[in-house]
Amino acid sequence: MKLFALKLARASRTWIVLALALTAAAIPASAQKKNKNAPQTDAADELKNAMHEPDSQAIDRAIGESIGYWQIGDPDSMRKYYSDDVVLVSGTYEPPVVGWDDFLKAYKAQRAQVTGARMDRYNTLIKVNGNSAWATYQFVYVASMNGKVVQFRGHTTLILAKQGDRWVITLNHSSIVDSSAPEPAKMTDSGLSGTDKN
Repeated sequence: MKLFALKLARASRTWIVLALALTAAAIPASAQKKNKNAPQTDAADELKNAMHEPDSQAIDRAIGESIGYWQIGDPDSMRKYYSDDVVLVSGTYEPPVVGWDDFLKAYKAQRAQVTGARMDRYNTLIKVNGNSAWATYQFVYVASMNGKVVQFRGHTTLILAKQGDRWVITLNHSSIVDSSAPEPAKMTDSGLSGTDKN
């Protein structure tokens, strides 16, 4: 009986760890950065803290959360970070997308073509001037499209406006600097070949 109890405890521990890992993966990127040892706060405390948060930190948090919701495919939660008349300029040569409704259509069309989309941002700079601000950052985007892995590297510049107590994106301009679709490795007589040659 004792052996059975130990096996059951180990199995339960494995399922708990797996459930926690899946939960962490579904949380937006900025929410994952929170200190695990920080005391828990309720919604009223979070609102009070957000009201005293410096604008540059609020903007950084909003960018992180919007990217997090974008990655997990939650446009309803992503909506609060964009103005109704947002303008989006993509890294490809195509007309700008104007307005939330058109952005939502473009977003859904893109999501239908890719799986496993992930975007990481680096080197974020933020400048606040009253109720307007801009932010710029580098990004790496990786996804699977038509069975192949695609990767884009580039820069994004955002123009933001303060509406009430929150910052919303009014312009999102991205430029792709580098893109690649890795070639699958090929088998040769001497083994696996790739781009690495000695």
